[in-house]
Amino acid sequence: MSLKFGTSGLRGLSQDLKGKASAIYATAFARHLLTSGQAKAGDPILIGQDFRDSSPAIAQTCIGALAAAGLKPIDCGALPTPALALYSLSLKAAALMITGSHIPADRNGIKFYRPDGEIDKQDETAIADLAKTVEGDMSVISASAENRADEANAFFFERNASLLPENSLSGLKIGVYQHSTVARDLFVNVLKHYGADVLSLGRSEIFIPVDTEAVSTDTLKKLKAWSAEHKLDAIISADGDGDRPLLADEHGDPLRGDLIGLITANFLKADVVVTPVTSNSGIEDSGEFEVLRTKVGSPFVIAGMEEALSKGNEGVIGFEANGGFLTASPFTLNGKTVSALPTRDCFLPLLAALKLAAEQKKPLSEIAAAYKLPVAAADRLQDFAQEKSAALMEHLRSSRTNLESFLKPVGAVKETSDIDGLRVTLKNGDTIHFRPSGNAPEMRCYVEAANEDDADALLNKGLDLIRNFG
Repeated sequence: MSLKFGTSGLRGLSQDLKGKASAIYATAFARHLLTSGQAKAGDPILIGQDFRDSSPAIAQTCIGALAAAGLKPIDCGALPTPALALYSLSLKAAALMITGSHIPADRNGIKFYRPDGEIDKQDETAIADLAKTVEGDMSVISASAENRADEANAFFFERNASLLPENSLSGLKIGVYQHSTVARDLFVNVLKHYGADVLSLGRSEIFIPVDTEAVSTDTLKKLKAWSAEHKLDAIISADGDGDRPLLADEHGDPLRGDLIGLITANFLKADVVVTPVTSNSGIEDSGEFEVLRTKVGSPFVIAGMEEALSKGNEGVIGFEANGGFLTASPFTLNGKTVSALPTRDCFLPLLAALKLAAEQKKPLSEIAAAYKLPVAAADRLQDFAQEKSAALMEHLRSSRTNLESFLKPVGAVKETSDIDGLRVTLKNGDTIHFRPSGNAPEMRCYVEAANEDDADALLNKGLDLIRNFG
């Protein structure tokens, strides 16, 4: 069985999740809510899904299991994860999102939400333990439920339609790479609401896994070709479940997710920024805010935001290197109070960056360059067995000699950080960071260097070192 909790929810092969397994985990989640007092019999619970072929069947199985467990399922259809989360918070209801996010189409997953937001690592442990107790006598029932997809999507549109002043994006020509993201239609509607000239691109009825953190060569080619052909100011997109943004400049070059997060933090005038160790090291010097670093994954960012709130801080936000942006505090925008949404959202950061481009009347490439951040790059080796990833990390951590020998082709070791994976600062000031994926057979490599050529060279050398290990 491939199923396991990773950086954001349960993930695994679709064939393993369909049927009994999804019923087991939905039942375990329901029992956890009921036994912990976070829900009572008859309470509503929302179910959303992405556009993967396997998602509708998994959603129907979860609906049947949740109803059998004593809750009242509400079907929210295909919609962005932040839309489902916002709607569930408004109803004080738990939720499940059937999605594998950016991972390949033969995989899928479930994201779990308590009535007050995302589950944490303690919840994950409780759900996993309960799943073992119900596995033996679990029956599979596919069912339908009351459908509130239109209401949930409309509620999210209203939030995003109130963030900026009227016609804030007038004068911008923006492409929307629609592929198979559930955010694709809302993107078009929101951008048109703000007066942008919008062009829909690359819509697909076949699921395309788009990773906003390690943008594929094929996606890059599309972005550059569209930008040149249509003379676009920007292209926006998102991953499969619409919680991580993709923003390309006028040349079709994607802005890094942590830069988009930084722009949004300054747009909101945040007081505290919580972000993983993989985000750019220049963030600390790029705004008037305190920075708290965490492990990779929204549960860790949320825990960091909660810690900041517990200390009496206001204006607390979080973002990840993939661009997913979270708000732990309410903010006043456009004369209105925008409620906290402590789950990854792609809409707010995209709108903040686009508004800055429209306001300054500068191309996004100039805005990005003005931050003068170290040049960062990241990529992954797919189909890299998790056992091999574990062996590599054990080897590098076991002795300084092993680490220095492994990294000799790229430079001398100055210092290391073991917050999540292994991040190494080299004596020349560059950094290289090795991290196994938490939910797929992939090994990720992140680097920072003084310029783009050096960053690309370091990244390629790092990937070669991983590839040739053992």
